[in-house]
Amino acid sequence: MRRRTLGGLRVSAVGLGVMPLSIEGRPDEERALATVHAALDAGVTLLDTADSYHLPGEEPGHNEHLVARALAAYGGDTSSVLVATKGGRGRPAGGDWTVNGRPRHLKAAAEASRKRLGVEAIGLYQLHKPDPAVPFEESVGALRELLDAGTIRLAGVSNADADQIRRAHEILGDRLVSVQNRYSPAVRDSEPELRLCEELGLAFLPWSPLGGLARSSLDGPSRTEGDRRFAAFHAVAAERGVSPQRVGLAWLMARSPAVVPIPGASRPRTIRDSAAAADLLLTAEETARLDEAAGPVPA
Repeated sequence: MRRRTLGGLRVSAVGLGVMPLSIEGRPDEERALATVHAALDAGVTLLDTADSYHLPGEEPGHNEHLVARALAAYGGDTSSVLVATKGGRGRPAGGDWTVNGRPRHLKAAAEASRKRLGVEAIGLYQLHKPDPAVPFEESVGALRELLDAGTIRLAGVSNADADQIRRAHEILGDRLVSVQNRYSPAVRDSEPELRLCEELGLAFLPWSPLGGLARSSLDGPSRTEGDRRFAAFHAVAAERGVSPQRVGLAWLMARSPAVVPIPGASRPRTIRDSAAAADLLLTAEETARLDEAAGPVPA
């Protein structure tokens, strides 16, 4: 597995988004643990979770508990695994996603996540989404306090725009290490944020990275067929003898050395296929074809 840099650490070039193992349509415990173990076997060392990855109305932390159990039950070395979790969102009964960026809430949520993960300090803690009802600096200030207290080791922001990323960087300095925004062949609105991450030396973690090639867990039950607008991804995949999803992840990594995609998976074979994208190097001609299929970068 190739590696990329995140906050001075070397992590697998492809991570695992663990969310599908805890939300609607989630697999049973046996398959969920097998999926995480398959990722680890494939060399994945970045696991992305959040306290709000659970069924609506369920107690927070189902996904974090699952990650902790999977790591404890794994027979190999997990010392190099970075678990990234997030706080600031909720899923009350009814299914809506709420936002809470109040410092008091974030600090309590981080401590609860730390306990669920069973660690002395959370490896990477990210603000899940800016709260329009709370000054952004106050939410990021809570991350700074968590860093100073040793509750978390590294910090990041998610669903943030370029101005918010710059403001977070001013507050946290080099302890801000990641930005987790939606980015895929079909959704490229965060291109400015990606380029800013390059400038600031931050890792860019695309969530729902297979948009256009596969359905996101946020869009309903998983499926593998994608949007035929992106036929070039399927054509390159056929020529290479691999899946379109693997080509899509390789294309994302070719966009920038800052990119560390975190595709979701609910089956061992799915994450094994995704992990193999780290070693799929596209030619310049292939990359140009895929760029054209994805279309112009939004202004």
